[in-house]
Amino acid sequence: MKNSLKALIAAIIFLAIPTAMLGQFRYGPMAGVNINTLKFKQDLVDIKTNIGAQAGLEAELMFPGIGFGIDFGLLYNMEGANVDLGSRKIWSADGFKKTDVTLHMIQIPFHLRFKWTRLNGLEDYIAPFVFGGPDFSFMVAHNSIKGNAGVPSPFKYAGGDLGLSCGGGVELWKHWQVTAQYTWGMTYLLKTRKLENYSAQNRQLSIRVAYLF
Repeated sequence: MKNSLKALIAAIIFLAIPTAMLGQFRYGPMAGVNINTLKFKQDLVDIKTNIGAQAGLEAELMFPGIGFGIDFGLLYNMEGANVDLGSRKIWSADGFKKTDVTLHMIQIPFHLRFKWTRLNGLEDYIAPFVFGGPDFSFMVAHNSIKGNAGVPSPFKYAGGDLGLSCGGGVELWKHWQVTAQYTWGMTYLLKTRKLENYSAQNRQLSIRVAYLF
């Protein structure tokens, strides 16, 4: 998984450098908060949302005159949900109860972006934009869920997942960007050990603030 992450980062850098020569390339720090949940295949247990955090580096490449560009980055993303395993005997018998599932991810977003840049000078102060595309995530850690002594974790975890995001935002004074996006997980993040087909995908609403130099 580490080799895959390195290869993907190298590929993005390889593509971005020559393209940046043709457009306006900017980058800067980003931070945000998430409202997370896990979407299981069946409604066997109660799931509640959790609040997570994001932080990292965001980059934008806009092509002059047409309003189109791309954004990408590298960030830490905390995902998960509150899962009531104790409501079903298959897990409560092993000592599992209602618990937070916390997943620590490294995420690489890669989105197509359109920004309104011909607003008769207003874009120097405020410029709205929309975006959408894939997010590649790699799991680096997760919390420990404990039951009875000697009982293994109720979940098996994937090494990462692929998400599809869309959202919008505004650019203020040509540097600050405030965005909101929703992400649908396309692949499973985890599955239960006792029910092989009982798996979950990520669902996430994010609010982010970035400053681009």
